[in-house]
Amino acid sequence: MFVAAMLDALPDLRERVLADGAAVLPVEAGGIAFEEGESLSMRVRRFGLVAKRAISAAAPHAHANAYGDDDGHHHHHDRNQIPDEAHAGSFADMVARIKAADLHDGTAARAIAILTIIAEAEAAIHRVPVERVHFHEIADWDSLVDVVCAGSIAAALDKTVWSVSALPRGGGLVHTAHGLLPVPAPATAAILTGFEWRDDGISGERVTPTGAAILKHLTAPGAGGTSGRLVSSGTGAGTRHLPGMPNILRVLVLENEVSTPSDTISVIEFEIDDMTGEEMGVACDRLRATDGVLDLSVGQRLGKKGRPASSFRLLARPELADQVTARCFAETSTIGLRLREERRLVLFRENVKAAGLAVKAVLRPSGITRKVESDALRGGSLAERRAMKWQAETTDDE
Repeated sequence: MFVAAMLDALPDLRERVLADGAAVLPVEAGGIAFEEGESLSMRVRRFGLVAKRAISAAAPHAHANAYGDDDGHHHHHDRNQIPDEAHAGSFADMVARIKAADLHDGTAARAIAILTIIAEAEAAIHRVPVERVHFHEIADWDSLVDVVCAGSIAAALDKTVWSVSALPRGGGLVHTAHGLLPVPAPATAAILTGFEWRDDGISGERVTPTGAAILKHLTAPGAGGTSGRLVSSGTGAGTRHLPGMPNILRVLVLENEVSTPSDTISVIEFEIDDMTGEEMGVACDRLRATDGVLDLSVGQRLGKKGRPASSFRLLARPELADQVTARCFAETSTIGLRLREERRLVLFRENVKAAGLAVKAVLRPSGITRKVESDALRGGSLAERRAMKWQAETTDDE
C-alpha cells in the first residue's frame, strides 16, 4: 500500500521504482503490476506481483495476483503465490540478492537498511544472531519487491522529511510460521515502539513487520507533522475489505521551500559590568526560563573606562517582549536596554534518535544534516565522545 500510494502521488518516480523492483525478480517469478482500482467506490491504486505460473482458483484463466491485504506482506499464506522453495529467505540471502541487482543509486542501501530493521527485531525476539534470522515475513517475492521499491522511493526522496499519523492497532490473532500470535505481531510491536497507535475498532493485522520497518526507516517516534503547501496526494489500497471503511493508505506531499519559513522576533540587548559570575549565572537561568524567551547568549566585551563587561542578547516573542524586558530589569543590574524587531528565517528541524542518542535533524537546501545534542554526550573520554557523535550523526534515524 505504501508503494502504491507513493507512486500515485508522485508519478515521476514510477519508472525508477518499478525498474528497481523488477531488477530483484527472477524471470520465473512474474511481473509487477501497478493498477487502478476501487475500495468502497473510492479510486485507489494497487501494487503487487503478478505470478506467471500461478492460476487463480476463482478464475482459471486469470493470473493470480499477490497484492497484500494491507501492505502486501503478511504472515499468512492462503493466496496463490510462488512457493517458498523458489528462493531462500534468510537475511544474508536477501541482502546478497539486493546487492547483486542492477539498482538505481541509493536503492540497495535503503532496502538493506529496511531489511536490517526487521532482522534485528526478529533476532531479539528469537534470541538468535541476525545472520541466522529467516524471513518468514518476506518469504515471497512480492514482499521483497515491496522492500526494494520502498528503498528506491526513500533514496529518490533523500531530502524529504517524513511524518506519520497515529497507526491503527488492529486486534485478534494472526497466522504466522510460529502459530497464532496476537496483533500487532511481536516484530511489529518491537519495531514501532514509541510510535502513536489508535484503536478504530477494526480487528486484524493492520500494520505488518515490513510496513513497520519502512515507517521506522523513514521517520521517528514523535516526529511532528510537517507544514507546507499541499502539492499532491496518493491513495494505495489492499484487497482486504474492512467493515465500514476503505482499506487505504493515503499520502500527502507537502512542499516547503527552505528559505521561506520566517517570523518576527524581538531582540533585547544590554551590558553588565557590576555583577559577579555567580549572580549572572542565576540571572541567565531565570531569564531563559521566562515565558516568551527563545534564546539567550552572553558575550564578553570592554565597556566604559576599559572595564570588562558581559553583553546580554535575548531573542523573544514580540507579544511577550514587555514581560521579558521587565524580567531583565528585575534579574540584572542593568538600567537600560535596547529593543528592536527583526525578521528571522528558520529551517525545519525535528528531534530524533540515532545510535541511542538524541539528535537534531535539520532540513537544509543541500539536504538533511544531523547534530547530537550536547547533553547526550556526557561521560567517557574525548575520543569516545567524538566516536559516539560521529556514529549518531552518520546513522539513519531510529
